[in-house]
Amino acid sequence: MTTQKNASNADGEMSVAAHLRELRRRLLTYLGALAVCLLFGLRYAPELTRRLLSLGEAYSYRFVYLSPEELLLEYLRISLAASFCVTLPGLLYEIWMFLRPGLRRDERLAVLVAMLSGTLCAALGAAFAYRIMTPFVLRFLFSLSDGIGVASSVSVRSYLSFLLTQLAVFAAVFELPVILAILTWFGLVRAKTLRRLRKPIIVLCFLLAAIITPPDPFSQIMVAVPLLLLFELSIALCSLLEKRHGKMKSSRRG
Repeated sequence: MTTQKNASNADGEMSVAAHLRELRRRLLTYLGALAVCLLFGLRYAPELTRRLLSLGEAYSYRFVYLSPEELLLEYLRISLAASFCVTLPGLLYEIWMFLRPGLRRDERLAVLVAMLSGTLCAALGAAFAYRIMTPFVLRFLFSLSDGIGVASSVSVRSYLSFLLTQLAVFAAVFELPVILAILTWFGLVRAKTLRRLRKPIIVLCFLLAAIITPPDPFSQIMVAVPLLLLFELSIALCSLLEKRHGKMKSSRRG
């Protein structure tokens, strides 16, 4: 009796080696798309860099580069960041196609919703940082030089690092509802626990807003209110998921 070395066993399940080959194939597919997009992105990197610098120039910042290769390296970094954003749907598709065969119907829906909502929340966070948060911070930091005779000549590398960090941080912060929803789905977080933490969270949001914004009430409210809305949205999502889990358990017992 001969042994057949197939990628799948008698039940149609893939072996560990087959899973690893599938993962490698999908990863290489995405990396290839990222590399192609990176090459095309280099053509538009100077224009993207100019647009990002114009945000600081609106607040009278002057930009310089301190080494011959600095501007080229920043073009590469901006192109890579833009390429990642453009190819993110492709990465999510490859992840979805890799996970899909091993998931139940309800799990497929949960993963798909988590991916789509996570992408939307990250985009909203980056937009909030670029349109609202970063201008406040730039204006406040520039105001510190008033009356002391210090010119604001900033290196391109430092400025773009600051700006990209702001975008990444707020994109991650806006993932809070999705992360808490996933933790609730696995039973690690409960909505009533989040409700008990509501008052400390309100104080923490306004404290954080007071630290990272200019010292005026309007700026602090503009930052604190979205954070509080994210937290309230997280509570609502966790409550809905708990109710759905309860109905699913009841139907299985029945």
